[in-house]
Amino acid sequence: MEKIEPMTLFGYEKLQAEVKDLKEVKRPEIVKSIEEALEHGDLKENAEYHAAKEGQKNIDNRLAELAEILGNSRIVDPSELEHAKISFGSTVVMTDMETDEELTYTIVGGCESNPDMGLISFGSPLAKQLLGREEGDEVKVKLPNGVKEYEIEEVRYQEIVFECH
Repeated sequence: MEKIEPMTLFGYEKLQAEVKDLKEVKRPEIVKSIEEALEHGDLKENAEYHAAKEGQKNIDNRLAELAEILGNSRIVDPSELEHAKISFGSTVVMTDMETDEELTYTIVGGCESNPDMGLISFGSPLAKQLLGREEGDEVKVKLPNGVKEYEIEEVRYQEIVFECH
């Protein structure tokens, strides 16, 4: 089964910028470090060499991971979706029925999530249980820290702010 990664254009461009930085800046720097460490001779006790090789492995692993994510990505413009029900890009205002605390979350792609800013991944346990719900619904969600009950107050689309300025 194909694993589709929905994301906004912002998320896609962010990942592409990371790939560019890894390929054009970080990897050439690490290759240079390996070459310099090789000049020191004996590899068995050459900490710089082993650290640089480990760094190169980490960069190559991240590039492979990014290639897979980008290969599975589907750019979605949330402003073009209907938000009568919770979907990708929806902003959801809900009330914790136990504490009366009001919470606001926007459902975004995995690479775009930032819970501190209220941006949650569509693949997160909370988002998965909210998708398809409507205003007025009461929903019990199973989360890592237990079961919570929420009432969905509002579902809307608003422009998504990904970074603090």
